Amino acid sequence: MSTITLLGLILLILMVVVGGKAGAQSFLALLLNFGLLFLTIVLVAFHFSPLIVTLVVGMMVLALTIFMSSGDDLSSTVAFIASALVLVLLILLIVPVEHWAMVQGFGPEDSEDLEGLSVLVGISFVQVTIATAILSTLGAIAEAAMAIAAGLSEILDQHPQVTLKALFGDGITVGKQIIGTTFNTLFFGFFGGFLALFIWFTGVHYSFGKILNDKIFVAEILMILFSMLSVLLTVPVTTWVMTRAVAEKRRHAAQQASSQDQVK
Repeated sequence: MSTITLLGLILLILMVVVGGKAGAQSFLALLLNFGLLFLTIVLVAFHFSPLIVTLVVGMMVLALTIFMSSGDDLSSTVAFIASALVLVLLILLIVPVEHWAMVQGFGPEDSEDLEGLSVLVGISFVQVTIATAILSTLGAIAEAAMAIAAGLSEILDQHPQVTLKALFGDGITVGKQIIGTTFNTLFFGFFGGFLALFIWFTGVHYSFGKILNDKIFVAEILMILFSMLSVLLTVPVTTWVMTRAVAEKRRHAAQQASSQDQVK
């Protein structure tokens, strides 16, 4: 048994023990998302448009992640709609920024690994970089949207008659509480993954200015910033979608009640 298989089994057992059925569904969603990402790589390698493939797969990943991790129809639906809206807004931001930053392709640090290999693969590296940036934000979007939607759903269960204004304020309050921890998660994930690169920068005596202009470093910083912006956008968008859903639900209930009174 390989180390990866063993750790995967431990992860599955812990998710089932802690999360029960929801934990098992989340593990299945993780496997399916891995399959979707592998499919994305294959389709891009066969010269399908990276942007179109990423948009379609991104929506599928969000749907799997959200709907398979929650049994509450209202919070799941709201979280998915909000996530889709945030994803579209981010694409409108990511595409021009990546074109302007010009961080596509490989940096001089990759020269040894690429020695003897051809980079003439017939695929736009700008679009690949854009696709990578979009995919890197999906986890942060889904996590923030689900956390806020679930929190607001719990508030509605406890206080069914809460006003829409108070509900919106509660959503922003919940969002403020998760922003700090989410930002730290993203930052330390980036720092931990690129610790070896930072050590390499130190070993070859890169100046601070040279580090800030390094292609690999800038590309990763942009992805972290996009992820942080996605969390900031998800907070008000999810709260707004939830208040609209509740308003529509109450309006529909009032119309039904009015119709029943007229029949009587």
